[in-house]
Amino acid sequence: MEYDCLIIDDEELLADSTAEYFNLFGVKTAAAYCASDCRKFFDENTAKLLLLDINLGDGSGFTLCRELREKTKIPILFISARTSDDDKIIALNIGGDDYIQKPYSLGVLLAKVKAVLRRLGGGTDTEYSDGRLRVDFNAKRVSVQGNTVRLTSLEFKLLSYLIKNENRVVSKQELFEKVWEDKFTGDGTLNVHIRKIREAIEKDPGRPEYIMTVWGDGYRFSGGRQ
Repeated sequence: MEYDCLIIDDEELLADSTAEYFNLFGVKTAAAYCASDCRKFFDENTAKLLLLDINLGDGSGFTLCRELREKTKIPILFISARTSDDDKIIALNIGGDDYIQKPYSLGVLLAKVKAVLRRLGGGTDTEYSDGRLRVDFNAKRVSVQGNTVRLTSLEFKLLSYLIKNENRVVSKQELFEKVWEDKFTGDGTLNVHIRKIREAIEKDPGRPEYIMTVWGDGYRFSGGRQ
């Protein structure tokens, strides 16, 4: 059987509740509680994405990651209550794609997982909707609380790119290359477009809740997709 996501965590209640939550929102998810469970799972099933805890009852998530990396390039997101920077460095260096701190928000984690699946081509979303903001990617239409808001073609393209990379920090350089298709677009131009989008969709453009500035890095779209 093919799954979107496999959670491997020896905290069984947490793994089960996370899997149940993901399934409610259309992300087909299974749970495993140790490294041996993970191996058995892959004997009969496939998954597009792994959420892997560092501490497992029968070994280390690091060891399991190294083992899996010999066979597959499946995205692996580490989840852990450990806060050591060394752990984060090891996780990324051995093939992990991200490091997520426990306790985590299920909504934020779901958004991150959906974003990864979309980048893999596994997502079929044609719109973003969180009950307040709705963006129809095919019709190129944006509405806030049911009221249509007007964006230029470039503003819509910029907003769409940020949404499709939801909860990931997107660098200015990446936006220049992917949205403008021009490596030499200036910061001033980008800032103006971000400001106009915020004026159109934010409750308070001066205190944005959707498009967050990550100083020195770029921007991150923080949503609550339904």
